[in-house]
Amino acid sequence: MLRSALVAVWILLVAVCSTAYTQERIRLATTTSTDNSGLLEQLLPPFEQRFGVKVDVIAVGTGKALKLGENGDVDVVLVHAREAEDRFVADGFGVNRRDVMYNNFVLVGPETDPAGIVGMPDAVAALTAISGKRAPFISRGDDSGTHKKERALWKEARIAPSGAWYLESGQGMGPTLLMADEKRGYTLTDRGTLLAYKGRTELVVLCEGDLHLFNPYGIIAVHPARHPHVQYVFAMALIGWVTSQEGQKIIAEFKIGNEVLFHPMAVNRTAKPRSSQRKP
Repeated sequence: MLRSALVAVWILLVAVCSTAYTQERIRLATTTSTDNSGLLEQLLPPFEQRFGVKVDVIAVGTGKALKLGENGDVDVVLVHAREAEDRFVADGFGVNRRDVMYNNFVLVGPETDPAGIVGMPDAVAALTAISGKRAPFISRGDDSGTHKKERALWKEARIAPSGAWYLESGQGMGPTLLMADEKRGYTLTDRGTLLAYKGRTELVVLCEGDLHLFNPYGIIAVHPARHPHVQYVFAMALIGWVTSQEGQKIIAEFKIGNEVLFHPMAVNRTAKPRSSQRKP
């Protein structure tokens, strides 16, 4: 029923906006990975043209994006931290969350790999090895979805990382990758941003494939009952667009070189994350 209602709203907006001469604006808070990768440059313009709506993108970490939603400073959020997303909805700040796409986190580092984690299928074991060697590790330290995932992995390893070997960039994924490269250190990154920065660092993928590294993205409208001023109808139109056949096709076909960065979830439900010996 919710999907049918969403489609009905979308069709109505197409009819209204096709005759509109004034351009509305909505604010999208999203992660640095969707922005750095270049995906939004492909995904948003067709929506803007069809609906006569300009999307103002605010690219920050997931934690900050959700906080902007809580404060009513944006109309819709596109993030990647499912537990935090569910809490955002349960607390009444968001409504109508939808799965959008996924990629995977990977542990990267210098080719010399001083901690010896290359080929490890277990991300927790890999972090334990890095900690044991006191090899440089660069954390985003910004409450982003990537940072939340990293903290969860350290917690499972029963390690509280600290000391000169553990550094926080306090920045987005792109600058963090550059810092890790400069320090000849390790970091956790989403695969999309890593591909977008291909050729700009000498970092290599050393640990991948663990189901703990599965990285799904969700889109959520800010709840109009909490913040009546938000552009809820257009936020729902954007949700409808990115989860539609056409929007999902743009996501599926978005590549850097010949490599796919994100895999659609709203339409292509046959897609599965990589297998692993570990269970989430």
